Amino acid sequence: MAIPGQLKAIQHHIRTAQEHEKRDPVVAYYCRLYAMQTGMKLDSKTPECRKYLMKLMDQLEMMKKELLDNESITQELVGHAHIENYALKMFLYADNEDRSGRFHKNMIKSFYTASLLLDVLSVFGELSEENIQHRKYARWKATYIHNCLKNGEVPQAGPIGMEGEAYDDEFGAEGGGPSLDPQGSLQPQPSFRGGVAEPGPAAMPPPNYNNIQIPPGSHAPANTPAELPRPSGDVRLTPEDFTRAQKYCKYAGSALQYEDVSTAVLNLQKALKLLTTGKE
Repeated sequence: MAIPGQLKAIQHHIRTAQEHEKRDPVVAYYCRLYAMQTGMKLDSKTPECRKYLMKLMDQLEMMKKELLDNESITQELVGHAHIENYALKMFLYADNEDRSGRFHKNMIKSFYTASLLLDVLSVFGELSEENIQHRKYARWKATYIHNCLKNGEVPQAGPIGMEGEAYDDEFGAEGGGPSLDPQGSLQPQPSFRGGVAEPGPAAMPPPNYNNIQIPPGSHAPANTPAELPRPSGDVRLTPEDFTRAQKYCKYAGSALQYEDVSTAVLNLQKALKLLTTGKE
């Protein structure tokens, strides 16, 4: 069923859901959930929109029953970690390609998909400032590189000052993105594990996208040691501190499902710092 014009803003999220139908049903589910919630705000009154959204609701109910035993669906915290880790891996893959000066449709697709999945995180509540900045940079980079390649220009690699880039609706539209196999997997693409792009092994310098920060450990090899604080005296932890530490541990567990050691280590380090200092 075609998406009504009034709901055009959710078309790329729906397409992302379709591309992940078999590869990662959890991603497909939350993309559709975001699309439905956003669509309800855009237009739930006109007949064509109401019909489309009702069909989307039915689809979500069916998926929820099929994924009844999946913790990423039954537990919001695990679901949040699943989508966030997936988005981060897509972002890191694209960022690695960008910094290496390898510009192609797959890395553009990965930047843009990362930004869409960061949109999707809003179904769990307000986005963190960090994720807002990641989304802004990923979407801008995708559009900037796409427009450069379209105009026969060589994009500037790595972090650069963000300027207004006119969004070209051809980007991400049917036929405008990278080639897809029948399962919706990007073709061709470097190492994939668990259906997501695996960033290259090279360590990257701490990025600074004109005040857009990414945790330095995100680009470092998995065995990079972190400076862990030494606890001084008794640290008094609040119930909220324990909840946050548990959240980081769950994030780490979700990352390990994708064999993403660096993200797991990063989250475990955050939990350890919180438990030893009472601060994040």
